[in-house]
Amino acid sequence: MAPPPPPALPALLLLAVAAALSVLGPRAAAWELRVPGGARAFALGPGWTYTLDTARTPRALRELLDVNRDGRLAGRRRGPGVGPRGCARLGGRPLPLLVRLAARAAPTALSLRLRARAHGPGCGVRARRGLVPSAELRARAVLTVPGPGGALCFPAPGGGGAALHSALAALTTFPVCSCPTRSGSRCPRRPVCLTPGASARLRLLCALRRAAGAIRVELALEAAAVTLSPSQSLSPSLSPSLSPAGAGSPRRARRGAGGSASPQFPLPSYQVSVPENEPAGTTVIELRAHDPDEGEAGRLRYQMEALFDERSNGYFLIDPATGSVSTARELDRETKDTHVLKVSAVDHGSPRRSAATYLTVTVSDTNDHSPVFEQAEYRERVRENLEVGYEVLTIRATDGDAPSNANMRYRLLEGAGGIFEIDARSGVVRTRAVVDREEAAAYQLLVEANDQGRNPGPLSATVVVHIVVEDENDNYPQFSEKRYVVQVSEDVAVNTPVLRVQATDRDQGQNAAIHYSIVSGNLKGQFYLHSLSGSLDVINPLDFEAIREYTLRIKAQDGGRPPLINSSGLVSVQVLDVNDNAPIFVSSPFQAAVLENVPLGHSVLHIQAVDADAGENARLRYRLVDTASAPAGGGAAGPQDPAVAADFPFQIHNSSGWITVCAELDREEVEHYSFGVEAVDHGSPPMSSSASVSITVLDVNDNDPAFTQPVYELRLNEDAAVGSSVLTLRARDRDANSVITYQLTGGNTRNRFALSSQSGGGLITLALPLDYKQERQYVLAVTASDGTRAHTAQVFINVTDANTHRPVFQSSHYTVSVREDRPVGTSIATIGATDEDTGENARITYVLEDPVPQFRIDADTGTIYTTTELDYEDQAAYTLAITARDNGIPQKSDTTSLEILILDANDNAPRFLRDLYQGSVLEDAPPSTSVLQVSASDRDSGPNGRLLYTFQGGDDGDGDFYIEPTSGVIRTQRRLDRENVATYTLRALAVDRGSPAPLSASVEVQVAVLDINDNPPVFERDELELLVEENSPVGSVVARLQAHDPDEGPNAQIMYQIVEGNVPEVFQLDLLSGDLRALVELDFEVRREYMLVVQATSAPLVSRATVRVRLLDQNDNPPVLPDFQILFNNYVTNKSSSFPSGVIGRVPAHDPDLSDSLNYTFLQGNELQLLLLDPATGDLQLSRDLDNNRPLEALMEVSVSGEWTPGLGGGGAGGGREETPSRPGLPGEPQGPAWRARAALGVRAMVSVGLAAASAGLAAVLGRAPCRAWAARG
Repeated sequence: MAPPPPPALPALLLLAVAAALSVLGPRAAAWELRVPGGARAFALGPGWTYTLDTARTPRALRELLDVNRDGRLAGRRRGPGVGPRGCARLGGRPLPLLVRLAARAAPTALSLRLRARAHGPGCGVRARRGLVPSAELRARAVLTVPGPGGALCFPAPGGGGAALHSALAALTTFPVCSCPTRSGSRCPRRPVCLTPGASARLRLLCALRRAAGAIRVELALEAAAVTLSPSQSLSPSLSPSLSPAGAGSPRRARRGAGGSASPQFPLPSYQVSVPENEPAGTTVIELRAHDPDEGEAGRLRYQMEALFDERSNGYFLIDPATGSVSTARELDRETKDTHVLKVSAVDHGSPRRSAATYLTVTVSDTNDHSPVFEQAEYRERVRENLEVGYEVLTIRATDGDAPSNANMRYRLLEGAGGIFEIDARSGVVRTRAVVDREEAAAYQLLVEANDQGRNPGPLSATVVVHIVVEDENDNYPQFSEKRYVVQVSEDVAVNTPVLRVQATDRDQGQNAAIHYSIVSGNLKGQFYLHSLSGSLDVINPLDFEAIREYTLRIKAQDGGRPPLINSSGLVSVQVLDVNDNAPIFVSSPFQAAVLENVPLGHSVLHIQAVDADAGENARLRYRLVDTASAPAGGGAAGPQDPAVAADFPFQIHNSSGWITVCAELDREEVEHYSFGVEAVDHGSPPMSSSASVSITVLDVNDNDPAFTQPVYELRLNEDAAVGSSVLTLRARDRDANSVITYQLTGGNTRNRFALSSQSGGGLITLALPLDYKQERQYVLAVTASDGTRAHTAQVFINVTDANTHRPVFQSSHYTVSVREDRPVGTSIATIGATDEDTGENARITYVLEDPVPQFRIDADTGTIYTTTELDYEDQAAYTLAITARDNGIPQKSDTTSLEILILDANDNAPRFLRDLYQGSVLEDAPPSTSVLQVSASDRDSGPNGRLLYTFQGGDDGDGDFYIEPTSGVIRTQRRLDRENVATYTLRALAVDRGSPAPLSASVEVQVAVLDINDNPPVFERDELELLVEENSPVGSVVARLQAHDPDEGPNAQIMYQIVEGNVPEVFQLDLLSGDLRALVELDFEVRREYMLVVQATSAPLVSRATVRVRLLDQNDNPPVLPDFQILFNNYVTNKSSSFPSGVIGRVPAHDPDLSDSLNYTFLQGNELQLLLLDPATGDLQLSRDLDNNRPLEALMEVSVSGEWTPGLGGGGAGGGREETPSRPGLPGEPQGPAWRARAALGVRAMVSVGLAAASAGLAAVLGRAPCRAWAARG
């Protein structure tokens, strides 16, 4: 009946609720990992060492748990993840937790296996079916028997194995246990007693003492009468393999025996963990070897040396007397995390003997490194108006500590302004709102990286991230006023600035560089607007009389690509009049004729003057001047007085200018009057002009005047000056003293002409400017009159056109755009000018002032064409000066500017800066580790030149890498394995965002995966079989064991050890080469096979294999044949067949060599063939010649010879044969010598007579007899 289980202790909680809630929020529930027995499930006190079996404990638990030096379980770090999702990754199944324990002062080792379970929401715990033991314990112990002939029982009062007994009693209810099912003889009901060299295996079913549940216990016990040698030390194993000592016939003395005892360490290797940064002198472990010798031969001196790495020698010291190992200086896990040392104990005997063990010191991590950012500060430039969620850059910090103290978390401390955010795990900085440079042109973020460390606490570091927002041309220029009004006097000097327009652009740089130009309204090119300053200058004289107000439409254009234009600006230039024009008479002089008999008040002459000014400056008043000398041919002229003479017969109306008769005329008194008329304006100061007036008093007569020709024809250019003479007509009057006057009596349309008498003729002058477009011909009627009679003549005046107008463009500046991929000969724009003239004067020819090779202009139409291919990347804009010239004489012209903006086309593929990128990364690097950065450029602009990096269409190493689309940083997607892939050949692509089809470029990226020691050495098989000849020379190599480590370099260095089964010390395994040597002479007849457990170590990783060493028998023993006797009685009866006719026995010979076959023969004494002998089997039969009643005694001599049969003695099924050195004596080689034995055979027959009913019988006794026996080699 199994004992009742003791009450359970609390389980070990690994994940704190607070830690889980801080990550998942109030709704998330924490989960916990429970181990039967809690934190002290393994603790047995300071007399034991504790090691977590990393080879057989799942990685998930190794990342969660560790075992302290006092045997307590401790959490290493948070595991796969908090919350239900992290717990679910453990699979909802119990996970095996294995810890190895070794007694410091006894050859006892334990391996304890418990089941750890995760409990909590989402863990998916599966219900156990039936009663399954929750733990397993396997133990090995060597029990020392006092004396070669003694025995030791376990468990028993006063028995051996005290360390094992106390450990079992502390962990289980031992010895109160039951037998498991099918345990058979391995679960005895009483103590097991062992003699030296014997062994036993026990299986028990006990209850856990520190938790609820059953535990399966397996014990491997060995008894020894002598002190253990170093290779007999025990190491915990989950599958200990012991071979029972074979009981054979006593061995004869073998060569090589003898000598004093060697020192021994309890274990072949030790593992210990020491925290880093402990002060120098910290005790690591005390290694004590035992030497049974006395005196100087038993006094030990300890020494130590490093394996694999000489640097380890400088970190540790060993006390040569006590074996205490301590630190020589502070350890640094980040410099070296594992030290492998060879510790030797040398006695002072003669010869000196030594023992060695191996110490592996693992430096445990403390959080002594603050996070270190990849850059001292980060600088990044981003464009404004980026989409929300855009990845700006990735902040990465590394920590030299172990992963539990290097679990980075990032956060923004200041400077984000609600625009940026950071991913706490990946460190990716993204936009969380739209970036507007006009609101903030730069950001200075303070980012903190916290390593989440626990011992002694978390460490953090900060870094400054400078983000400069690059401007995008997203703001139009804005004028400071909706309408600019300026008043300018018409007499302003040329090149005088009269106004400055101003526009502002919230962008910056070239996007805010504003250029001004006049769009329309600049009639006759009177103004010039400075492109950069916005200053408006008068470049041609203003004339109020021509144009009184100008309304200019102006535009402000920024320098962005494409530019933004505001053409809503208006400038009103109001021209102010000045009194700059004197009155102009329409004719000078004025002449008139008046009959002498006209009445008073008769209007004689209309004086006309015009003033181009306006207002008061143009309002005129007239007066007569120089009237004192007016009569021609009259009396003497008096002094000139502007006042009108009192008797002057004419007067002038001061506003209308009509001269009328104010006194009676008398031709006989005064025939001619010549005086002046003055026109004065009302300007300040007033301006005036004067003209002469001639009035002739006509006589009445009876003859008509007659012109010299009836019709006059002439041509007059329309640009003839006002007042110029056109034609002089003459008429003759046959009357005496007749005075002929000339008048325009018809055809003077719009009063263009004036007629005056001059030098006896009629002079036609131009009174007003001509206009070819209004009137091309005038037919004037000119009348000559002598006062009574008149005659009229016609004057045909044909007006000819003049080049009076210059060509005028509609705007002083034009802007057009064209894509760079347009073909040669593409029409870009047609720039046209107008000319108000006609004919050749209006035919316009267009030319480029400063020709550029990319463009030409059609001289007749003004159309601009491309002559070569355009390239935005070479030049983004062109400014052409276009002149329009007419074909008049003289030629007149106008000039305008044409700005051609080249629009980018996606015609340039991205180009990487290198043809090949190479980088490296450790294979255990965490996901998102930066490997290298690729960079490409694109000559295009805007979206055509904006690049994204990707592996799509390339090669991402089967998903092992990813690339940041904006920065081109290549990072690991998951943890790498150099043993699977040592070198990656990736292909990254840079793709622009051009349309209609994006362009791309690819580049090869080679990533070398750097090795770490993450693979334990592996034997070819878990179970190996070696065939070894017996009698192999002591110290010879009998086999070579090889393990393979997929790592490389120092990480692939392998150390070999025998950890079990080498009791007593028979074999030695070379630490580095794996050569297996025989330390003693191997004898098939004593022990046929050995079971060893060997370990291959690539610190701190190990693997084991079971090695079965099977001996091959050699013919090294003679047959054994003692003397023997055959006694028989023959009873003669009446019955037949009473004589024994079958086999009565066999020659009592045997050969210890199993491979030998025996041959039997009689040498002498059997000449009469009394015994029949089978030569192959040794079977004996009686000859029929003995079937009588005669007593007989015969002495015979039989010979037995043994011959070696190759291939026998090492048989049996099993694994293949491991590498065995080839040398003479192995199977398949010539047969060795045969042994022969001879012995005397005595045959004695006694015959006695009995009753008829008596029966016959035969008794054969095989045994010793006083006969002589001898053996000979033959």
